[in-house]
Amino acid sequence: MAASPLSLDTLHDDDLVASGRRVLEIERDELNRVRDRIGAEFAAACRLVLGSRGRVVTTGMGKSGHIARKIAATLASTGTPSFYVHPGEAGHGDLGMITEDDVVLALSYSGESDEVLMLLPVLKRQGNPLISMTGKPQSSLARAADVHLDVNVDHEACPLALAPTSSTTASLAMGDALAVALLDARGFTADDFARSHPAGSLGRRLLLHITDVMHSGDDLPCVPQDASLSQALMEMSRKRLGMTAVVDADGRLTGLFTDGDLRRALDTDLDVRAAGIAEVMTHNPRTIGADQLAVEAARLLEKHKINGLIVVDGDHRPVGALNIHDLLRAKVV
Repeated sequence: MAASPLSLDTLHDDDLVASGRRVLEIERDELNRVRDRIGAEFAAACRLVLGSRGRVVTTGMGKSGHIARKIAATLASTGTPSFYVHPGEAGHGDLGMITEDDVVLALSYSGESDEVLMLLPVLKRQGNPLISMTGKPQSSLARAADVHLDVNVDHEACPLALAPTSSTTASLAMGDALAVALLDARGFTADDFARSHPAGSLGRRLLLHITDVMHSGDDLPCVPQDASLSQALMEMSRKRLGMTAVVDADGRLTGLFTDGDLRRALDTDLDVRAAGIAEVMTHNPRTIGADQLAVEAARLLEKHKINGLIVVDGDHRPVGALNIHDLLRAKVV
């Protein structure tokens, strides 16, 4: 007869917290044991992958399949082309996805999953290097593999020792270790990561340049330094960026006029209707180059507590303008 669940009246928060912590402590201890077993076989697995002209094909059934799918995704996003093949579907045509140049990474904690073992003769005949990840070094899968990664654990975190918990965590962590070791060996950089994640926040931060977000051409607010304050305000209103560049006769930037400058001017005795822009503009304003990343503009705005920047070329001529709202729309900040 199944045990009766505790009622909410007798269930204590401390008991729930203690249970959660116990799971993490067990899994931490098991990961430490797995870490201590990383050695020559791990290095051999890395060399098999690095020496391959193909991809890493992961496979596994049940919970091991879920972990294998995640490992494939991690490998692919860190510079090692990889994908997951379901072992059941592989026997019905998906084996054709695996070429002779590919390395196969097969997961099965018992090392005896029928669906995985049935693939071995075909993979061996095709000449695919096989890396196994099991908790049983003497299992059929481990013995058939070219390299075996041992993820054996002494204790599952499940108090019934039934649900895969510590064992799946160990397999996932071993997959992460493999991916990161390969990343290091390949010299994979943050820019490389961004190129494979263009839709993510890191991709936007690392790939988006100033030219992708700035206002240029007719949209660039700009007035000559002999313009009146009224003319500058009209230019700001037309371009709607809350600022305008001020240039000399050669088109070089000499100043910037912003909404903040206008507020400060209104707090003085200055006759704003008769004033020239040179009297109220900010001299030597912060600028940025068009070839820089948008994230650099965000850092400048934050560091100097300003809302906009003029983009200049090598001769200090304005070629664009951007403000904090442009960066927000681009999801750089």
